[in-house]
Amino acid sequence: MADRPLMPIATAVWLIDNTSLSFDQIADFCGLHSLQVKGIADGDVAAGVRGIDPITNHQLTREEIDKGEGDDAYRLKLSRPKTIVAEKPRKGPRYTPVSKRQNRPDAIAWMVRNHPEVSDAQIAKLLGTTKTTITSVRDRSHWNTANLEPRDPVGLGLCTQMDLDAVVRKAAAKRAKLMKDQPQPDAGPSLEPLAETTLAEDEANEDKEKKVDLANVFADFTGGGDDDNDED
Repeated sequence: MADRPLMPIATAVWLIDNTSLSFDQIADFCGLHSLQVKGIADGDVAAGVRGIDPITNHQLTREEIDKGEGDDAYRLKLSRPKTIVAEKPRKGPRYTPVSKRQNRPDAIAWMVRNHPEVSDAQIAKLLGTTKTTITSVRDRSHWNTANLEPRDPVGLGLCTQMDLDAVVRKAAAKRAKLMKDQPQPDAGPSLEPLAETTLAEDEANEDKEKKVDLANVFADFTGGGDDDNDED
């Protein structure tokens, strides 16, 4: 949970040694199990761990401890800082430890293969590299191309999963917007409905039947028969 001391086991050690709080109260405050706190008190758990005073660390007040000692059902509350300093926004490329810089080409290869929608500028900012390195990995002109193995940058410790998801989500949204803004090609004339096509064909057949004169069609056959009878 978020409302827990920074070093829960060391804090529990101090509370066991310096207060009369119950195991349940200490376990609830430190985010531990009551049996684990009992093990710490018996010396079976966290042997050799040095206790940390939560009062001097401004995580707990003496008044709060006194309330807990006077009532076993009371649950201690973590002290809130009086002032909250906003995190200074980071500018420039991400700093990468020297020990992990050799893994950046592998992470770049992974990004290029699995997330082609992410731009080179976004990759450079996410992994703390340069566009030149990204281009060399992309067009396989990197000096170590033969040994590159695409690997997840999160697993390599070059970025967090939240940072990666944010970059991918932003790139996907930008790509979808560009696709939406592009004009769609003309699909050409569409087929007429079947009912209208059939109706037109029936009307055409009726016109043909009206133009045909049956008397003229059989006139030659009738006349031919009369000539034959005269010859007989």
